Amino acid sequence: MSDPEQEQHRAWEEGGPERLYVITSGRQAPERNSSLDMVTLIVSRNEPGPGMQPELAAIVRICDYPLSVAELSAYLRLPVSVITVLLTDLLASGHVEARASALTQSLPDVELLEAVMHGLQNL
Repeated sequence: MSDPEQEQHRAWEEGGPERLYVITSGRQAPERNSSLDMVTLIVSRNEPGPGMQPELAAIVRICDYPLSVAELSAYLRLPVSVITVLLTDLLASGHVEARASALTQSLPDVELLEAVMHGLQNL
């Protein structure tokens, strides 16, 4: 390969804009309102299907145990925005499941805390 060809190949491998455009089919954001954030946990429900896009198959394979959206982004070396678009597709097809993080699940209700605080102040 000549030097310009090597640079172009390296840019494709490192997540250049052309590659990201192809991976997401030109979408910049999920088509539906997504409740995914950086700490949402993703876990596989099925095996990768035949002919599945490599990035989608990689997500399904590595999510045998729950991984956050941020972890997926780091492992696959793709921006969170790209991962979110891909996860929306996988959620729609039933290949993965999204779960609230343990931290988010364990947070108490703000209204309950305010009521307790007001009760304690009235003592």
